[in-house]
Amino acid sequence: MTTVLIVDDQPLQRYGFRMLLDSVPETDVVGEAAHGTEAVRKAAELRPDVVLMDVRMPGMDGIEATRRIVAAGDRSRVLVLTTFDLDEYVYAALRAGASGFLLKDARPEELLAGIRAVAAGDAVIAPALTRRLLHEFARLVPPHADGSAEDPRLASLTDREREILVAIGKGWSNGEIAARFVLSESTVKTHVGRVLSKIGARDRIQAVIFAYDHGLARPHAG
Repeated sequence: MTTVLIVDDQPLQRYGFRMLLDSVPETDVVGEAAHGTEAVRKAAELRPDVVLMDVRMPGMDGIEATRRIVAAGDRSRVLVLTTFDLDEYVYAALRAGASGFLLKDARPEELLAGIRAVAAGDAVIAPALTRRLLHEFARLVPPHADGSAEDPRLASLTDREREILVAIGKGWSNGEIAARFVLSESTVKTHVGRVLSKIGARDRIQAVIFAYDHGLARPHAG
């Protein structure tokens, strides 16, 4: 059973999400919040597995609420829902520690699959938008002087793990990485787990951000 907190300033939107989540046995809506301040308080109180987070809300927005929920160090993971596929607020939310984002017009099965994935510790990005997101994200990242060799987290990576990190930064799936390096997907998954652990990333999205920040990935790479 995956517990969910719904955060959206539109009552009808919250009602629609609740109706969907209540219709399947594997999810349990434990609460709702209409703005960021309420979301932070209820996340601390209810400790849901997943927080469905709207971005644009009056008062504290979804970005600051995400930052505070993640900083609290509880188990809750944040899945951002947005109306706009390339909204700069989404990038800020990912930097704040969100585990992914989906569009509000996603099909019900996509939303349910996203919730399951985030609850399991995976990262979720609307599939059709992954590379567009990475390219746009790279455009928004300030130019980085390549001092990556000085970062002890990078120095801790093996050559293979560094290659895996670069591939993650390019937005490659485990299957694509496995094909490129002639590895089994289970081996790739093990490598990815080690990379995330060594660089201190919560999930794959944070690893992508790390790769861009350290000059390992560039727009339109591979």
